[in-house]
Amino acid sequence: MPQPDHISALGVPDPATLDEDLQVLWRKCVEKLGFVPNVFSTYSLKPKRLRNFMAMYNDVMLSDSGLSKLEREMVAVVVSSANRCYYCLVAHGAAVRQLSGDPELGEMMALNYRVAKLDARQRAMLDFAWKLTTTPNLIDDADRDGLRAVGLTNEDMFDLSETVAFFNLSNRMASATDMMPNKEYHRAVRG
Repeated sequence: MPQPDHISALGVPDPATLDEDLQVLWRKCVEKLGFVPNVFSTYSLKPKRLRNFMAMYNDVMLSDSGLSKLEREMVAVVVSSANRCYYCLVAHGAAVRQLSGDPELGEMMALNYRVAKLDARQRAMLDFAWKLTTTPNLIDDADRDGLRAVGLTNEDMFDLSETVAFFNLSNRMASATDMMPNKEYHRAVRG
């Protein structure tokens, strides 16, 4: 059974009505990816918010960091697993498969990251991401000390926390709008 056909339960604007900078972005997405990510289409209801969302995403996920791109994508999937965010599980699960070259890793991150054979650093980061998502009021010095023990610096912990926070926001927007993932993500990087 296929997923619903809508992009967002709130609808999306006709791309031809968007500001020129966003139309350029749409063309670049189609050239590079073959499609426009539905998160962009959904956020285009509020163009200024879309620009802010993209800037924040690019800073959190693509800027220099002690966390690798794969680690940040793994965090995105684990947060999305805790929140049961269909859009982000599908989209970021595909990114984990692509970056890792492991078609099973994305599913392990989505369903139960604890079954994956991870190094101590990755395990500690994902345990922290899960706890910060599910019981943020219980984060304390022992959690930060545990991250330091596996080599994370204060800057790394900031990046990890910000990644967790960003995807909690993103998950809630995806759930609130009933945002559907692009169908291309389902097929991406399968064994």
